[in-house]
Amino acid sequence: MKRISISPPVAALLLAIILFLLSGLLPNGYGSDLAVAKSQATNILRLAVFLGVIAAGQTLVIISGSEGIDLSSGSVVTLTAILTYVIVNGANEKVLLALLVSLAVGALIGLLNGIGITFLKVSPFVMTLGMAGVVTGAIILINHGNVSGKVAPIMTRLVARPLSPSLQIPNAIIIWILFGVLMWLLLERTTFGKNLFALGVNRVTARLSGVNVTGMNLATYALAGALAGFGGFLVVGNTGVVFIALGQPFLFPSIAAVAVGGTLLSGGKGSYWGTMAGAIVLTLITSLLTTMQMPDSVRRMVLGGTLLILISIYGRQRALRQ
Repeated sequence: MKRISISPPVAALLLAIILFLLSGLLPNGYGSDLAVAKSQATNILRLAVFLGVIAAGQTLVIISGSEGIDLSSGSVVTLTAILTYVIVNGANEKVLLALLVSLAVGALIGLLNGIGITFLKVSPFVMTLGMAGVVTGAIILINHGNVSGKVAPIMTRLVARPLSPSLQIPNAIIIWILFGVLMWLLLERTTFGKNLFALGVNRVTARLSGVNVTGMNLATYALAGALAGFGGFLVVGNTGVVFIALGQPFLFPSIAAVAVGGTLLSGGKGSYWGTMAGAIVLTLITSLLTTMQMPDSVRRMVLGGTLLILISIYGRQRALRQ
């Protein structure tokens, strides 16, 4: 009998659909009201956008293997959101400058991560965790807890508002779809993507095949930092406010989204489509817990339990790979 296999991204998407249908059966759910169901589905997708964009960088470093991970992404999101808030200060003409600064600062922090991991031989976990502390400390030192600024009207219109009154699809979702296509092209249709997967499978073999392992490692972490910076730009455009822990709630869910989407935490196999589906699943879980009026402590326990399960699966994957 032929075995039927479902790709991880499809499995994650099916899980998201099941979770959404279950949310409608809850006492505070949408029930049989299709208009409310449509509105709730749109809102969940909109909220998943920001987690999905931030998880893009995690996808790259995890695919690269060698226990790759970026624990500094949450701090980078906070820093770039604050920089965007201060630089723009309500002026539409400064939005592009703020975006470029966010990408550059994120890329610089990512590059420093890559240098420490590649040349100083610091483990990715320790290096990025230490960088997270440095960035958070820098935020506190520079701003002294006070941030003066304002988002521009065009940012709110492009990120938080719908495309048009007749087509009630938030622009953030459209941005995410285009972003997803670009990530797919990067991973599946470029030399960078092919080399990245080669790194994750076996770095020695990749080096013997002519891949510049050092350059790829630096580029991967720099790009991951830039994507976290882009995430910070989008987050502040949606919230309109900044605070010292703005990016921290995205850190561990961004890692979980990558794993839920089927990317091996041991590296060498994965896709961004899977990460997008994983982000939707995690957003739905949060929505379910909120609908059930669960306290924040329970939500943290559920997330922690999810991460523990994924880590145990990671250990089995690594053993199989070895």
